[in-house]
Amino acid sequence: MNERYVHGYDPRENTRLQDQASTLVELLHSDTVYPPGSEVLEAGCGVGAQTITLARNSPDAHITSIDISEASVAEAKEKVEGAGFTNVRFQRGDIFDLPFEPESFDHVFVCFVLEHLARPVEALDSLKELLKAGGTMTVIEGDHGSTFFHPDSEAAHEAIRYQVELQKRAGGNANIGRELYPLLNATGFDYIGVSPRMVYVDSSKPRLVEGFTKKTFTAMIKGVREFSIEAGLIDGSTFDEGIEALYRTTEDDGVFCYTFFKAVGMKA
Repeated sequence: MNERYVHGYDPRENTRLQDQASTLVELLHSDTVYPPGSEVLEAGCGVGAQTITLARNSPDAHITSIDISEASVAEAKEKVEGAGFTNVRFQRGDIFDLPFEPESFDHVFVCFVLEHLARPVEALDSLKELLKAGGTMTVIEGDHGSTFFHPDSEAAHEAIRYQVELQKRAGGNANIGRELYPLLNATGFDYIGVSPRMVYVDSSKPRLVEGFTKKTFTAMIKGVREFSIEAGLIDGSTFDEGIEALYRTTEDDGVFCYTFFKAVGMKA
């Protein structure tokens, strides 16, 4: 992980993920609610950016949050407990080899995880085994191919393409949002529903300008600068031009759009 780009595992990225989560709570999670007493598995909790919302939205559900990174689990636990929530337990775990009995959970929640995996169907198969019959799987992912903005800029599109390429080289897929239906379908889920969640930002929405365009999306692209240059994908001046163009969309006449996809499937 130290030799190739994988976003989400350094202090700067942790801050970005927290900014993203707090900005997009209503858009992504207004309908993420689990019944009292239900057993919920959050697979790939990272630093707990989504966990706090899960705990808040479903205070009487029993949530188990796992991540492959021990450091991330520790940080997530500290954040959630610091926020006063007691309905979450944490442990380190590998999605492909989890220490739970089959059909241990009523619901599984997976957010911004599949984009990092070379074998997403295998991961979903592994998680599906842990679901009870009639249980649900919720998956949320973004799609960088859905990005468009005004004023337009080829340099900005180039910088975004190189982030997509770096994630691909690391075994992931930054455009996976559009694939959620076929992925859940290939895993054998029934009653699959997918809803696009567009983030539309203009200067009349200063909270989104700051929290999403600047601190979430542009910060993520900016974070791959050195990786892109070292990989020989782009020169520094062109990359910097692209970042400037993304910041340009935050001015009074600027517009920025990006689409997330949320899918829910049921296990028969």
